[in-house]
Amino acid sequence: MAASNSIEPRLFLNPIFTTSTTTNSSTSLHIQNFKLKLPHFPTKNPTLVFTLNSSSGSATTNNNNDNTIITPYPDDPDPEPVSAVSSETRTRDGRDRRKIVKVAWDKLVRWSRTWRSKAKTDILERTNKVVVLGGGSFGTAMAAHVANRKAQLKVYMLMRDPVVCQSINEKHCNCRYFPEQKLPENVIATTDAKTALLGADYCLHAVPVQFSSSFLEGISDYVDPGLPFISLSKGLELNTLRMMSQIIPQALRNPRQPFIALSGPSFALELMNKLPTAMVVASKDRKLANAVQQLLASKHLRISTSSDVTGVEIAGALKNVLAIAAGIVVGMNLGNNSMAALVAQGCSEIRWLATKMGAKPATITGLSGTGDIMLTCFVNLSRNRTVGVRLGSGEKLDDILSSMNQVAEGVSTAGAVIALAQKYNVKMPVLTAVARIIDNELTPKKAVLELMSLPQVEEV
Repeated sequence: MAASNSIEPRLFLNPIFTTSTTTNSSTSLHIQNFKLKLPHFPTKNPTLVFTLNSSSGSATTNNNNDNTIITPYPDDPDPEPVSAVSSETRTRDGRDRRKIVKVAWDKLVRWSRTWRSKAKTDILERTNKVVVLGGGSFGTAMAAHVANRKAQLKVYMLMRDPVVCQSINEKHCNCRYFPEQKLPENVIATTDAKTALLGADYCLHAVPVQFSSSFLEGISDYVDPGLPFISLSKGLELNTLRMMSQIIPQALRNPRQPFIALSGPSFALELMNKLPTAMVVASKDRKLANAVQQLLASKHLRISTSSDVTGVEIAGALKNVLAIAAGIVVGMNLGNNSMAALVAQGCSEIRWLATKMGAKPATITGLSGTGDIMLTCFVNLSRNRTVGVRLGSGEKLDDILSSMNQVAEGVSTAGAVIALAQKYNVKMPVLTAVARIIDNELTPKKAVLELMSLPQVEEV
């Protein structure tokens, strides 16, 4: 076959492919099962040399025909074409991509600096006293975080345990939860409600949900009607199905008590160690949400704001129940496929109920929803996940709870979640199974069999 400008586009390919830029130098490459489409080359005087075999002979060409396609075998189904690109082109494209990325990053940095330069600091400057209700791990971590915001700020912790109280005041550590972690000296512990609450500018509520109502009723006489309550507690009250946004004003007998929900993926230990963390504050009062954002945000804690109190609270409550289910998967050694499927299903169930209750879908996919779900379901530090792991391993719930020194809110929340789902007519197979296991009416193994036997339906 003679070489010409109209070469047959499909020929048998000899597995030697030769390129050269001069008539005296060439580089050989071995090629196998390969379809090549030739583009215009940007190099000066390009020469492409092909050694082609056919039944009639061989051919060599130096032309730049863009439509020439060479395939190794005539029965090749239709492999993807591979474009030959010069090293010069690749280098130029690489520089262009790096330049685009650099420009995008520089714009982001400039925007961030401009925003920070306009950020207000008057809230922190005017705040002189913050009270934290509860001496648990997260309450302690938040007390330390707020105290570090300003040395002159007094942070009072109201707690029941006099031993822990003494440990904080004398040794500057919470001997029960963080014996190795030093607390700022401006963190002061007390068992006296009046001392803690008098003159406070903000209140961080860190008492477990199931005990919050009775606790707040006991201190209501010392609470200023205008004191903003920042709720750190996640869950639903078992008998009433109330969230903290309902419990706090009703227990204090003040429907106008300012309320903010703080939620998001945050382990107390990592907050104590000042590791990068992001959370969200939600309030129907935008000005109040912005004020709390300013109070809490720091170099290692990002605070976003939201007006979707219902979405933030319900996601924070339901993720604890889902975490128990995730732990059961681990305890039963069901593998990664089942873990991914279960958590995805659980996320859908949370979204179904939350949106029925008026939450925004975007909240459920944000920090307080998906963010918190991922942390609680996949990380060993999660108390609720730990309960699930031990249940899946065959332990009894009573034995598990009696051995824990912290509250796993998902255990008490599970039953309330199902009652809430029935109220809003939402089917929640995974979370209902968890509630049945906790009530000792279903074994983890039986629950898995029932869930896998559910009808094959369209994903929604």
